[in-house]
Amino acid sequence: MGSGRGTTVRGSAQDNVTRDQTSFYGRFRHFLDIIDPRTLFVTESRLKEAVQLLEDYKHGTLPPGVTNKELWGAQKIKQAIIHPDTNETIFMPFRMSGYIPFGTPIVVGLLLPNQTLASTVFWQWLNQSHNACVNYANRNATKPSPTSKFIQGYLGAVISAVSIAVGLNVLVQRANKFTPATRLLIQRFVPFPAVASANICNVVLMRHTELEEGIDVLDSNGNIVGSSRIAAKHALLETALTRVVLPMPILVLPPIIMSILEKDCGGSLPQGTVLVTLAASRCLETAAGDTQGQGVDSSPPNFVQSI
Repeated sequence: MGSGRGTTVRGSAQDNVTRDQTSFYGRFRHFLDIIDPRTLFVTESRLKEAVQLLEDYKHGTLPPGVTNKELWGAQKIKQAIIHPDTNETIFMPFRMSGYIPFGTPIVVGLLLPNQTLASTVFWQWLNQSHNACVNYANRNATKPSPTSKFIQGYLGAVISAVSIAVGLNVLVQRANKFTPATRLLIQRFVPFPAVASANICNVVLMRHTELEEGIDVLDSNGNIVGSSRIAAKHALLETALTRVVLPMPILVLPPIIMSILEKDCGGSLPQGTVLVTLAASRCLETAAGDTQGQGVDSSPPNFVQSI
C-alpha cells in the first residue's frame, strides 16, 4: 500500500492523539483497525455506504447528524477492504484483517509433529503461497513492479523454505544420538529457520535492484532530496532482519509451551491452535505499530463531528 494518501483535516484533540502516525501508539491504533477480523463480515451494501459517506465528507456534502464516530467507522471499513492505490476490493483471505483467521491453520500445520516428507513440502508451500498472495494483494501500486519480480520472489521463497525444512528433518531423523522425545522437540523448531530463510530470500530477490539504483531519501517534510545506495543497503538489511524476527513468537514460543503442556498435562491440537492464534495476533499488532511509511497508508483522515 502507498504512504500518505489519506485525506487529512483538523479533528478533535482525542482523534489527533489516538491517530497520530508519528507515534507508536497512533500507528498501533491505526493497524488495529486494519487487522480487525470483524471487518471480514462487512456486507457489500455496508461497504458502499461507508465509501459514499467518505466521498460526501471529502466534497463537503455530509448529511446533517453524521458524527465523528460514524466517519471513523466508515474509514476503518474502507481501509480494511479497499486497496488505497487501485480502489479495488481485496480478496477476503488476502486482506490484512484475514491474515490471522486464514493464516493460523497454516501455522498450526507447520508445527504438527511427526510430519512426512509430503506434509512438510505441502505446508511450507502453502505458507509461502499464502504470504505471496497477501503481499501482492497489499502491494504498493503507485510504483508498479513487473509480475515476473513477484513470481521470482515467490519461487525463491518456496524453494528455500522446502529445501531447508526437508533437509533439517532428514538430518534430525538420522541423528541416532537423540531420543525420540528430543527428536520430536527439535523437529518442531524446523519451520522457523525454513520460514526465516525463505523470508530473507524473498526480500533479496524482490529488492536487490535497490542496491544498484538506490532508494529515495526524504527530508522532514517528506520531499525527495536525492537517492542513496547506502540507505538502500541499510533498508534491505533492516527489512531482512525484521523478516527473521517476526516469525519467532509464532514459530518458537508455541512449540516450547506445547512441549511443557504435553509433559505436565498432555497437550492437544486445540491448545496449540489457541497458542498460535494469540502469538500471531500479538506479533502482528506490535510489528504493525512499529512500522511507519513501509508500504502502508499512514495518514488516515482526522474527522470532526458534524453539526
